[in-house]
Amino acid sequence: MTPDRWFVLFAGLLLIAFIVWFFWLKRAKGVRAAKTSSGYQEAMILVKGGYTPDTIIVSRGKPVRLNFRREETASCSDKVVFEHFNKSAELPTGELVPVELMPKEAGEFAFACPMGMFRGRLIVE
Repeated sequence: MTPDRWFVLFAGLLLIAFIVWFFWLKRAKGVRAAKTSSGYQEAMILVKGGYTPDTIIVSRGKPVRLNFRREETASCSDKVVFEHFNKSAELPTGELVPVELMPKEAGEFAFACPMGMFRGRLIVE
């Protein structure tokens, strides 16, 4: 093979490796939920092209309130589902929607839109 073909092959392999890392292996560190005077662990989540932040860290055994604010009109983002907690909530555009949970066990629990295109994680320590 000529040097230019080696270069193209190497560049293509690097691009494939970057895509795999970016879409499947990259892990967000997460945001710790703030403790409020009412006893809740609270976090604000913006829904716009995904969940921001998409990883929330909380302590187990204490109530959690996740406040979702949807700033788009895509039909996929109109609902959030917490399968492990058997909870879901409709997310009207421009409104603040609180979702309250009580995590009793440690672990990572996913939340997503009904189609699974928008995904997030609740890390319970």
